[in-house]
Amino acid sequence: MNDILANILETKKIEVATARQMRSESDVLREAKSRKDLRGFALAIEEKIAQGKPAVIAEIKKASPSRGVIRENFNPVDIATSYAAHGAACLSVLTDVKFFQGSYDYLRQARAACALPVLRKDFMIDPYQIAHARALGADCILLIVAALTPQQLREFETAAMELGMDVLVEVHDRAELDTALQLQTSLIGINNRNLRSFETSLKTSLDLLAAVPEGKRVITESGILTTEDVKLMRDHDIQAFLVGEAFMRAPEPGVAMHELFFAA
Repeated sequence: MNDILANILETKKIEVATARQMRSESDVLREAKSRKDLRGFALAIEEKIAQGKPAVIAEIKKASPSRGVIRENFNPVDIATSYAAHGAACLSVLTDVKFFQGSYDYLRQARAACALPVLRKDFMIDPYQIAHARALGADCILLIVAALTPQQLREFETAAMELGMDVLVEVHDRAELDTALQLQTSLIGINNRNLRSFETSLKTSLDLLAAVPEGKRVITESGILTTEDVKLMRDHDIQAFLVGEAFMRAPEPGVAMHELFFAA
């Protein structure tokens, strides 16, 4: 398979350049700073775990490069409401248009439909996107180590935290984890899906776990499909999950999430 991540990042450069022509970064930043409606993303995760429950970041995703359209009947308001009613800790909303058929409006709509904190799930390559994330209402952003230099990671984390947002930093291997651990954020996402090939293995999370120090919260991402998968992770004291595709194909996503994580 082609290097999907490289294709996405090249597209992002064009998108950001176009966005800057349409609206200045200073204007976007002004709107971001004017919002006073932050919801604590990391806090919501810790509160759920403190209750002895898995903390589920439930994803709202219409399509993916590897699977195509996942959910034809796609209504972010209904999905967000369903997740909130069935025990999700937070939401993750895909805003990438070209590769995931996402939308900025999906984030706005999902967040307005419930009280859950929301992660803007996208490929951040420029500070413009970080200010835009908060202007949209995001409470957390995703930084992908594979897509950024260590200096960019530090700069983008600082920019997000200055706006009050939490940061989820995503890794795929030990070298990326070592880089991520230099950041301030407590949220370490271990993606079981290789972003270059889109192949998935839960062994990724388990292999990296021992290298994560106390004080950091591991969030396992991708490939959690069965109750056995959930039990395997929780038996290894991984208590936070970012899951989406498993629910997007279900008639009622929140019910599917509850059955996977909370029915036992």
